[in-house]
Amino acid sequence: MAMNRIQFQTGLSLPSFLEQYGTEAQCEAALELARWHQGFRCPACGEVGHYVLKDKTHKTFQCKGCRVQTSLIAGTLFHSTHLALTVWFLAIYLVSQAKTGLSALALKRQLGVSYPTAWLIQQKLMQAMSERDTLYTLQGKVQVDDAYLGGERVGGKAGRGSENKVPFVSAVSLNAEGHPMYLKMAPVSGFTRKAIVEWAKQDLSPDYVVMSDGLSCFTGVLDAGCQHQAIIAGGRKPKELPEFRWINTLLGNLKTSLGGSYHAFNFAKYGTRYLSAFVYRFNRRFHLDTLPMHLLVAAVNIKPRPATWLRQAEESC
Repeated sequence: MAMNRIQFQTGLSLPSFLEQYGTEAQCEAALELARWHQGFRCPACGEVGHYVLKDKTHKTFQCKGCRVQTSLIAGTLFHSTHLALTVWFLAIYLVSQAKTGLSALALKRQLGVSYPTAWLIQQKLMQAMSERDTLYTLQGKVQVDDAYLGGERVGGKAGRGSENKVPFVSAVSLNAEGHPMYLKMAPVSGFTRKAIVEWAKQDLSPDYVVMSDGLSCFTGVLDAGCQHQAIIAGGRKPKELPEFRWINTLLGNLKTSLGGSYHAFNFAKYGTRYLSAFVYRFNRRFHLDTLPMHLLVAAVNIKPRPATWLRQAEESC
């Protein structure tokens, strides 16, 4: 039997990672390149001429034109951090390479930091993953399905009315051979036509075919400019339909990932980030060797995300 080229790709080993990013100087150089790949340019006036100040905690640039000083970490996900960059880089490696996810408790033990610090690092990196993937939309033939995070509580409502269930939409695009390419998973307010229209306008490119199991709300993709193809189960369960093989497989993988890595988390408040982390790794599964540096680029291209912001569900999720 032939080897699966995705599962058996070389990737980036931990010794190789530490050889490249094991010192603070190496991490600073990589961060500078990720942030200014064509060389430093003053964020205030655009001047390229600068001085480098060595007596700061982190490398600092002073513009020759306007004299404004810019720290290497200012305005990035690492803004105001007191941790060494080597700790951040190791966290980026561990979080990006964990196929089934990595809990804050496991990250705490790996990094040698406190649990609150590990939780904050994890949430910041997952937020970077989430914001990075909002830049892309699904194209081509798309399979879509409704799903839930969470389950029934003892003594609570059963089924779709459960207080502990958070609805989300899962969609995967297929190539010409019918193989999965890119994935999107996003919580929605409910499985209504209005909610699906809002989701489709954000995550789907218009004029492409969306296949669903016939749930009425999915006709909302028509209002987003997409075509809709309903596959009726005909007495069978939707998961038994071969047309939805890949979306069902990915939902099963998600369930395995979350169940195997996390005991519990606030589905309604933080669900977007946990779904985004799973999606981010899947969408970059062909390039495990460069995945940590992709996440570094994502981290330097979003605004600072302090703990107070991360804990505000209405803003961050």
